[in-house]
Amino acid sequence: MAIENKPISKEIKTQAVIDSFKKLNPLVMIKNPVMFVVEVGTFITLILSIKPDIFGFDTVGRTYNIAVFLILLFTVLFANFAEALAEGRGKAQADTLRKTKSETTAKLRHKDGSYQDVPSTSLRKGDIVRVDTGEIIPSDGEIIVGLASIDESAITGESAPVIKEAGGDFSSVTGGTRVVSDFIIVKILTDPGESFIDRMISLVEGAARQKTPNEVALTTLLAVLTLVFLIVIMTLVPIANYLDVSIDVATLIALLVCLIPTTIGGLLSAIGIAGMNRVTQFNVLAMSGKAVEAAGDIDTMILDKTGTITFGNRMASEFIPVGSITEKDVTFASLKSSVKDETPEGRSVVELAHKNGLSWDENEYKDAEIIEFTAETRMSGLNLKDGTVIRKGAVDAIKKYIAAKGGSIPSDLEEKSNIVAKAGGTPLAVAINDKVYGVIYLKDTVKPGLKERFEELRAMGIKTVMCTGDNPLTASTIAREAGVDEFIAEAKPEDKIAAIKKEQDDGKLVAMTGDGTNDAPALAQADVGLAMNSGTMAAKEAANMIDLDSDPTKLLSVIAIGKQLLITRGSLTTFSIANDIAKYFAIIPALFIMAIPQLDYLNIMGLSSPKSAILSALIFNAIIIPLLIPVAMKGAKYKPMDANKLLSKNLFIYGFGGVVAPFIGIKIIDMLVSTLQFV
Repeated sequence: MAIENKPISKEIKTQAVIDSFKKLNPLVMIKNPVMFVVEVGTFITLILSIKPDIFGFDTVGRTYNIAVFLILLFTVLFANFAEALAEGRGKAQADTLRKTKSETTAKLRHKDGSYQDVPSTSLRKGDIVRVDTGEIIPSDGEIIVGLASIDESAITGESAPVIKEAGGDFSSVTGGTRVVSDFIIVKILTDPGESFIDRMISLVEGAARQKTPNEVALTTLLAVLTLVFLIVIMTLVPIANYLDVSIDVATLIALLVCLIPTTIGGLLSAIGIAGMNRVTQFNVLAMSGKAVEAAGDIDTMILDKTGTITFGNRMASEFIPVGSITEKDVTFASLKSSVKDETPEGRSVVELAHKNGLSWDENEYKDAEIIEFTAETRMSGLNLKDGTVIRKGAVDAIKKYIAAKGGSIPSDLEEKSNIVAKAGGTPLAVAINDKVYGVIYLKDTVKPGLKERFEELRAMGIKTVMCTGDNPLTASTIAREAGVDEFIAEAKPEDKIAAIKKEQDDGKLVAMTGDGTNDAPALAQADVGLAMNSGTMAAKEAANMIDLDSDPTKLLSVIAIGKQLLITRGSLTTFSIANDIAKYFAIIPALFIMAIPQLDYLNIMGLSSPKSAILSALIFNAIIIPLLIPVAMKGAKYKPMDANKLLSKNLFIYGFGGVVAPFIGIKIIDMLVSTLQFV
């Protein structure tokens, strides 16, 4: 089921608040070194709030200690809330996915050929089942016998059924989908709990989420910075003693919390979880966060022509008459055959007929019997109330149909059908009653808007390469029309792998899409391999991402999400480190201004008192985390552009802004805090 990017519900927010307190467990907090240090400081200030002189001296009083404790507690809770909110949205998505799963009955085939009804949960890898018209496919598998129309709306949200058949690239079926016509024999390829839906549920809930290499590296850096500042704080004590300056424990803890990168430390996990959630909102099953992150660094995209750059379902481009039929007559016959056909091909026939100047009366077809396309007949059409029978379908199917009715086959039907086929198109024959009127030329055309999207990728420095089995002349025409940078004509599976390796040898990261068994080696070789859910199991096992909608152009969106994830993490890290600068100007002068009056020159914000300065910086440090949660959840605003321009823009917004915002924020808070008597 397609997952929509809905606003966060009140229930999710309420549960996130509860989970914020549950995450105070030190065994959970220790996974985040920065916030674990803050929690330890919170515990120490709690003790000081109860017994201010526990360390042998008390220079600030119980009220000040309580204030520091509460601010630190809220700092930790806000960080936990950000992570819990991201996890809560993932759990809500998982609940949506669970609705697609239902306990169904499967017809299990025994070795003697007999069938037995069993619960779908009892099926194991290797079992053989039969699924008839109207029945739910019990588990993920591959068709080994038969051909059928499958309704995958429960998984993809797309209402139009798709044709699946044994032995081809479209033999894979997903549990929870429904057979619309015919029957199929399916070999089960997963054990209970291992289906795509189960894996997707696990991923969006966060149970299977592993930190990406960049996230691990950043976590390590933050831990090192925290250790460095902890050593710095420890050295301040002897320096203060030498200057006859008394620094209480609560102030030292406050200084440490303000110095360490608590902002990014508190939001880092939420950024990663939210990034994975954004991918699942596009109905993409990412096997790991590493794949999503790699998508953000892609340099080259390898794209198949059919179904990716061009419409795989093909669109009507010409009506070709046969025998003595006129072009207008075959156009009208084609229109009649398609007025009730809601498939993309059917709609394209109606649109082309309309462009050619023909119209139709809806009342004429109001009570017509609609003949749906089936894999067995390979035809569709209408039976009108006056007895007129209209059919449209594969040329050989129409020929057999007309022959069975005793009609004659035009001598030029075969010739004109072959011309269409040799040009790379798909011929559909049209007949009314026992007479063939002509051929509909279905042409694979470039998808609208792709040229603009390729220009966006080019602006990001990503090169696009089209792979096709077409001859160089046809490939060149499509490549020019689509706007790709390069193309490989008459490509074989090994050519795709060679193209990927060539780019990788030049130090590039490569992404590609595919759906067939012959695409599996290339999908495995690519840094980001996006397999179609409608494709073979081999392709899906080789890839590190699976598109449940089977839309090959989805890779363009995945790349954008990957870049947004990297930019969000980088932007908030820049902001976190930048806003520490202002906190240095607030706290350092406050600590030593009594002993070293010259430090007053550093008090450029004109803060009221040492206590007020420390509490103001600490409060700002706490409230900036919830203020940045929307950015962490939605991602930093991203627009395709040159990397240098993007870097300059974000450095200004999050770097310069990260320096200026605390100066303003801390000063405003200081004006409010200074009115309190204890400061």
